[in-house]
Amino acid sequence: MSETGITGVPTTGTASSGEGMTGAQSLIRSLESAGATDIFGIPGGAILPAYDPLMDSTRIRHILVRHEQGAGHAAQGYAAATGRVGVCMATSGPGATNLVTPLADAHMDSVPLVAITGQVGASMIGTDAFQEADIRGITMPITKHNFLVTDPRDIPRTVAEAFHIASTGRPGPVLVDVAKSALQASTTFAWPTELQLPGYRPVTRPHSKQIREAARLILEARRPVLYVGGGVIRARASQALLKLAEATGMPVVTTLMARGAFPDSHAQHLGMPGMHGTVAAVAGLQKSDLIISLGARFDDRVTGNLDSFAPGAKVIHADIDPAEIGKNRHADVPIVGDCHEVIVDLLALLTTQADAGHTGDYEAWVEFLAGVKKRYPLGYDTPATGLAPQYVIERLGAIAGPDTIFTSGVGQHQMWAAQFIGYEKPNTWLNSGGLGTMGYAVPAAMGAKVGMPGSTVWAVDGDGCFQMTNQELATCAINDIPIKVAIINNESLGMVRQWQTLFYNERYSNTDLHSKRIPDFVKLADAYGCVGLACDSPEQVDATIEKAMAIDDQPVVVDFRVHRDAMVWPMVAAGTSNDEIKYARDLAPEFDEDNL
Repeated sequence: MSETGITGVPTTGTASSGEGMTGAQSLIRSLESAGATDIFGIPGGAILPAYDPLMDSTRIRHILVRHEQGAGHAAQGYAAATGRVGVCMATSGPGATNLVTPLADAHMDSVPLVAITGQVGASMIGTDAFQEADIRGITMPITKHNFLVTDPRDIPRTVAEAFHIASTGRPGPVLVDVAKSALQASTTFAWPTELQLPGYRPVTRPHSKQIREAARLILEARRPVLYVGGGVIRARASQALLKLAEATGMPVVTTLMARGAFPDSHAQHLGMPGMHGTVAAVAGLQKSDLIISLGARFDDRVTGNLDSFAPGAKVIHADIDPAEIGKNRHADVPIVGDCHEVIVDLLALLTTQADAGHTGDYEAWVEFLAGVKKRYPLGYDTPATGLAPQYVIERLGAIAGPDTIFTSGVGQHQMWAAQFIGYEKPNTWLNSGGLGTMGYAVPAAMGAKVGMPGSTVWAVDGDGCFQMTNQELATCAINDIPIKVAIINNESLGMVRQWQTLFYNERYSNTDLHSKRIPDFVKLADAYGCVGLACDSPEQVDATIEKAMAIDDQPVVVDFRVHRDAMVWPMVAAGTSNDEIKYARDLAPEFDEDNL
């Protein structure tokens, strides 16, 4: 694991400087010095020189994936589960372009990632050489920063800067593209003792004046809500958040990216807001008079129609990225800083105010929201025949327990996993939130298991998502990475089918996957060296999950053949107001606000 000195340069210890070697050897030495212990990748012509010294490394485990997209998502899962920088490697051209989706995904979800790509020789750049692609230009909009290295002397400094940029401030992906000629050339290794990045100065300490103003608004408010985003998890601020919430009594909502940042079992937790959020969480934001946004970005899936979102609320917006503040919703009190620092400072000031007898009066508000939460709990209809997917996921969460890491693909199963599994701890829910990438679950679970080998890791996947990246099961089986996969098999692109049901007169154009027949997922699992199980009735669910849990030396794939017409509720239709939330298909909630 890397350590960070006063200069901010990651290092695993002393590394000799001035030693002669090739650029490829310098690259591997640099990755070791930056603290990389696991790399997911595939060799190819331009990056091949680096794979030779990589074979001799005693510090780095390279995991040969079956597709570069799998390498990128595995690095994401590794980073999200551990908090360390994830690393992936690919060759030039198509190898590098296959990383575009995970890089964009990591950029949207603030995941610290370093991608190393090979490039054609420096003299051939720009000539349309074999397997040449301007990956730096391609990824400019979807990386926090990227580099092209043509001089082997620049390799150590560039790698050090890449890890520093990826892991500080708002985390994100950094790409290092290295010309093959630089990898083959002779050089000397010199790890930097400090970094000179004059244009990069992320602000972590919040301004005391803004903290005072935020505290004033919190004490004056009568209907405040803590709106918690994924930035709280990235800042490792969950314990500080718990203290703040309990000290003030304010209700809490956690976004899709923040599930686990605040315990689901806590009485103050209203659940997840947004398009498929709980009625209580949506009402809490919509009817609040003050939103304290911590590491969230007012995403459209949370706000619905911005013009009608929380019309009576003032906003305190805290984020380490100043570009997010005021981007979608005006901030009455903008606070630039690390979420942990912001929460600690807020708590200290509010505690001082409480000691002097100044506290907020939220009793009627809390009582109102408790009534909404009780009246409109999350639930689902049990089909007359077949297996309810929500029941499968609910039982999976209960049996696997709160220490299990869950990853998910994108679609109905993602929303059900966010709704019906209770998350008590941060970094136990990993998903593609901003980009919404199908195929994320299996490789992300692989990366999470590599980073956290002592944890149980379940990938909750749809039959559509699973068929995009299931080849990484071979990687898991060969490399002794015993993940578990729950396929929620409804024979459909389920979320698209739900929209066709609701908005396209049940015209199911190209959403039928026929996946209860082709392929046979149990046989497919067996072909990949995994254990395959199937379940199609409620009576089998617990026993099947327990059987999968008992297997810890092989990957396990469970084909849960579920009812096809189940839908995700509640729902706010895209582009509509959160006031138009539907609790079920033909049922909108009614609120009694007389005592507010």
